[in-house]
Amino acid sequence: MSGSETWVTASQEYMFARRWPRALAGLLLLAIVLTGIAGLAVGIAVLVSLSRSDRPHYADAVEHFKYGSIGSEPSSGLPAKLWHALPYLIPEAFGESRDYSVFGFLYENDAGRGKHALPIGLGSRVESGVELVWLNCAVCHTGTVTDATGKRRIISGMPANNLDLYRFFVFLLSLSKDARIGDIDQVEQAIQASGDGLGWIEKQVWRFVVLPQVREQLIMTATAVLPLLEAQSPWGPGRVDTFNPYKLLHLRGSLSDLDPAEVAAASDFPSIFLQGPREGMQLHWDGNNRSLAERNLSAALGAGVTPETVDIAAIERVADWLMDLPPPPSPALAAGNRPDPRVLAQGKQLYAEVCFACHGGRSNAIDQKGRYPGDPYDFGGRLVGTVTPIHEVGTDPGRLDSYTADFAQDQRQFFADTPYQFKHFEKTDGYANHPLDGLWLRAPYLHNGSVPTLADLLDPPEARPRAFIRGIDKIDTLKGGFEAPPCEPQAQPRAERGYCFDTSLPGNSNGGHLWGTDLPPDDKAALRAYLLTF
Repeated sequence: MSGSETWVTASQEYMFARRWPRALAGLLLLAIVLTGIAGLAVGIAVLVSLSRSDRPHYADAVEHFKYGSIGSEPSSGLPAKLWHALPYLIPEAFGESRDYSVFGFLYENDAGRGKHALPIGLGSRVESGVELVWLNCAVCHTGTVTDATGKRRIISGMPANNLDLYRFFVFLLSLSKDARIGDIDQVEQAIQASGDGLGWIEKQVWRFVVLPQVREQLIMTATAVLPLLEAQSPWGPGRVDTFNPYKLLHLRGSLSDLDPAEVAAASDFPSIFLQGPREGMQLHWDGNNRSLAERNLSAALGAGVTPETVDIAAIERVADWLMDLPPPPSPALAAGNRPDPRVLAQGKQLYAEVCFACHGGRSNAIDQKGRYPGDPYDFGGRLVGTVTPIHEVGTDPGRLDSYTADFAQDQRQFFADTPYQFKHFEKTDGYANHPLDGLWLRAPYLHNGSVPTLADLLDPPEARPRAFIRGIDKIDTLKGGFEAPPCEPQAQPRAERGYCFDTSLPGNSNGGHLWGTDLPPDDKAALRAYLLTF
């Protein structure tokens, strides 16, 4: 749960979810009439089946985070059989992978059962007898790290550094113009290729109800959102435009309603470790809300829930688990990796002078072996969780400008006349000072992910990389962050792994945040060594 909404929903889509059971019942009653008494028993059995609604329950909180439903499926989801069939129905979009890893979704291997059927970040539930799947909190907040030995770890709570939502959404919305999505015979063949099937009655339901509803939903969403996506530069992996699609879908706006300054607003997915100490801080990148509960519910709206379909209990279960979820320790603290304790002590002192007031830091002293006994995070810097005005921080204004005072007012109408009505959203004048727990997992840096490493962040803006590859998850143990080789945007907008991020594009500026940039080289090295341990 965070400020990184993935949207792709519209409140009007709930009308389709509510129409499904009525349309299915009407179709089946007609079948009963046509087949006579002999078909009555079969028809009743099918109607009972199609009246079923259910969702899986996960006893383990981590599994619930990864695969549990938060209520997005009835309003925004795809039928599970169609989800699994799309790699076979639209093979050119998936290549040899035949799964959604092509868009950066992550799959786990279940012990003894092979690859999990759904990627992390997709929940499922049965509505009107049809299993639906769609996004949950984990899709934006689960990432990977590859260490020097080549071992890859999946880490819950870190930013989704592989996920390319822009490409996924463009693909999905392009289906609104693809005749294959409405051809029951082609869809059935793809479902069979994926290892499933449709019975005769189920095929008629899909022919006359399911596929028309899916196409109608895709057309409505594409009409609202595709013009925005086409006006933007691709976000690249690990980023999302948080609020602009919100405006077009939930508030029935159009691209022409947006001020040009609002359009280029993609920002990084944040980490979501240790949420408890953040209650009362100014949350989201621009600090537009101080309530964890409202921030979480806003993120759930972005993931596809509506006020009618939201599963409050499921969201609160995730929120409770995140209250004290610690980040995994930095590899810089592992035996054999620790820098000279004297360098760390120098870095700690510099951090206290330059960084602590805004970001907090470690509360324990470093022992002579470079260890941090207990190693709690100190959230008590006097400016932690407050907003630094844009004229002081100097970073790219796109994300700040996208969240307007008018939109803040509109948001306060969400969940009206319920205990969950938004009350705390507000327009700010800058970006929030966030704690740095789990910093080693949060590259690239700044709110828009425009600076690849800690070493680059300590350089003046003119010395920072102009363009670099995003989406590589191999740790850069020297510079801090992930490996990010330089690239040429015009020559290689998509690399073999990752995406060529161009800082010259609107919304992508790597300027600002000048703290520490004027330090001597030895001091920068010491400060970076200390930051590597966060």
